[in-house]
Amino acid sequence: MRIGGAFLAGLVAVAGVGLEGTTAPSGERILFGQSAAFSGPAQELGKNMRLGIQAAFAEANRQGGIHGRQLELLSMDDAYEPEAAIINTRQLIEQNGVFALIGAVGTPTSRSAAPVAAAAGVPYIAPFTGAAFLREPTWRTVINLRASYDQETEAMVARLTTDLGIERIAVMYQDDSFGRAGYRGALQALQRRGMAPAAIGVYPRNTTAIKTALLDLWTADPGAVILVGAYKPVATFISWARHTGWDPVFITISFVGSNALAKELGHAGTGVFVTQVVPFPSDDSLPVVVAYRRALAGYDAEAAPGFVSLEGYLAGRLAISALERCGPEVDRDRFLESLRHADLIDLGGFALRYGKDDQQGSDAVFLTAIGSDGAYHPIHSLRDAMRP
Repeated sequence: MRIGGAFLAGLVAVAGVGLEGTTAPSGERILFGQSAAFSGPAQELGKNMRLGIQAAFAEANRQGGIHGRQLELLSMDDAYEPEAAIINTRQLIEQNGVFALIGAVGTPTSRSAAPVAAAAGVPYIAPFTGAAFLREPTWRTVINLRASYDQETEAMVARLTTDLGIERIAVMYQDDSFGRAGYRGALQALQRRGMAPAAIGVYPRNTTAIKTALLDLWTADPGAVILVGAYKPVATFISWARHTGWDPVFITISFVGSNALAKELGHAGTGVFVTQVVPFPSDDSLPVVVAYRRALAGYDAEAAPGFVSLEGYLAGRLAISALERCGPEVDRDRFLESLRHADLIDLGGFALRYGKDDQQGSDAVFLTAIGSDGAYHPIHSLRDAMRP
């Protein structure tokens, strides 16, 4: 359902009611809220973002909390549906009195929920999306952690054309604001090189109905396909393509959910490329990654490290850093200003920089490939990691 401006304005107006006294945390805790997908085809994204945030909060709480306050996370399932994200966000703000929102999952859900949070003056921290609209300076309550989809798709096209010399690049994307954001980034990257998509395929959100898109792209016979979607439909697309003997270069965006994608693909995943926006989860040269693995094991000994939970952990560490900078007298304004006025926030080898009109902390994009062992491997060139 498309949400009209008048309807959304009514929602955010209601969201702003009854919020006096909630700008600063009270008592011995600081409560954060999260609306994300914990059911449906994107559920592994929400579960792992929550896992990483909880690991970071538990780590801080074991050390006495922040200025004597314990950190808590209240998560609600929106199943990656915009209308549910609005309802959840209103409840978290109005009924639960959260200090800030953190770790939302998705572009369509954030497009619906961010205005509700903004109208209430509630910080909207580290959403799991690279959509350009959340990086516009008008969003005074939004703080992004990760690189944008424009930066990811620029890296994809640069590597496909430079490393492999591929000139016919197709795009398959999810038919919603997330998919269109990724598609626009890919289109702009191609246009900068005087190119156009060799073919375009589209599939509906929260489905695996990819066969029409597959046929549209297969007919054009491109050398590579950029995939902008969640792990289940992307895995279905790649598996069907390879089952039919069609095997171009497949490269997909970080939102796909890397661990879940590799699990869904199995042997069909060998040689699939994924751009990432956080460091490799086993890179022990970075203190923050060492801390992440230790915190994850301390919170859930059975949890497997991964890119999504690492992003969640970094989101939690970012919130902790802002709270520490505020001092004991924390409120929402101080919280946001502590980030905007920080020259550098070093989370342990992962640097974030914000500014007056810059709500995005990191510009880093990393290349990875799924090997024949089913695991991810960091790479520097697509040529060196091509399937045998």
